[in-house]
Amino acid sequence: MADPRSLDQMFQRIMRALVETGRAPHYAELARAMRLTVEQGRQLLLDVMQAYPIGWLHPETDYIASFPPLNSLPTQYRVSVGGEQKWFAQCGFEATSVTWLFPGATVRIEAPCLDCGDPVVVEMRDGRLGTVDPPGIVGHLNYGFGASRGRPAFL
Repeated sequence: MADPRSLDQMFQRIMRALVETGRAPHYAELARAMRLTVEQGRQLLLDVMQAYPIGWLHPETDYIASFPPLNSLPTQYRVSVGGEQKWFAQCGFEATSVTWLFPGATVRIEAPCLDCGDPVVVEMRDGRLGTVDPPGIVGHLNYGFGASRGRPAFL
């Protein structure tokens, strides 16, 4: 496992790239920015993902698929900031954490209800709810959390 400072630097670069571009960087881009060889960058990425188990790589690759609260692959949880939609949240619950990546900005999350398909909209600024439509929406999980549930279906 890499040293904590290197792990933190790569974590920050990944998160900043997602915020700035809406997509996760490739490990070769990360390696260059950190003045590492490409192989050192790949290994450091693997170490970061091991240390941050709620994110994951696309199966059988070294491509970042999800780095919560944002997702590099499109999901139904569309995130807009300043009227620009270029981000996706990992899940409905993680979507509410996106607000902390954009201090002072209004973050709009739009998604279909996974039960009926009706539109759901939440707007937040600095962790505070603004718009909630429909009023009184709730979230639920279709399965339990933790290691006992087995391998996630998306991997």
